[in-house]
Amino acid sequence: MTDQARSFGDGTLSRVAGRVYWLLVIEGMLLLTLSPGLVLAFWLAPDASNLPLFALAAVPVGPALAAAFFAWRRFGEERESSPRTEFQRGYGLNLADALSAWVPAVAVLLVLAINLTFQASAGVGGSVAGPVAGLQVGLAVLVLLWAVRMLSVTSVFSFRWRDAARISLHTVLGRPLSTLALLSYAVLVVGLTVVTFDAVVVLLASVLTFAVVRSEAPVIGYVRERFVAA
Repeated sequence: MTDQARSFGDGTLSRVAGRVYWLLVIEGMLLLTLSPGLVLAFWLAPDASNLPLFALAAVPVGPALAAAFFAWRRFGEERESSPRTEFQRGYGLNLADALSAWVPAVAVLLVLAINLTFQASAGVGGSVAGPVAGLQVGLAVLVLLWAVRMLSVTSVFSFRWRDAARISLHTVLGRPLSTLALLSYAVLVVGLTVVTFDAVVVLLASVLTFAVVRSEAPVIGYVRERFVAA
């Protein structure tokens, strides 16, 4: 009979249990790799003078996201593999590329945050204050989307930094539906942080990275077809 011939682990319950297991393990690995930044951020007072230290605390986020993206893609390809092993492998393989994408983005975001914080004291006021602030916020959003897209792309492909940066910017501007999905996750993260507290976002990091990988699949397919395939 069909049911008798079905291999152990092929049932719905086993698949659900396997996905939950991956979620829990990747969440644990994310917490572990993010812990240096989380500890630093925990001890910092929410003051403008601490913005450089908050930026420093954000540096581990890039490699952690890249490793999670790598592991979740392996989950889609080979579910019998170990989530811990795949995360560690992705972390090691993508560490340099992730830092080269994330650190410049964090530096630009730091500059924009400082500009916004001290805009009034710098003499930017009156009718130009709103447009200038809006322009800087828009630029910050673009930089963040570009950085996450670059982490997504470089977790799959090995490009030179310049090529990866250009491809990532090209897809941010040229693949609006996928970019809108990334933007929606960014809004969700900000909303959860405002409505609840930071720890909720951290505890949902595994779910969020899984969702990002799913939404990024069309972009990865496009990059493979346009820039990789012979």
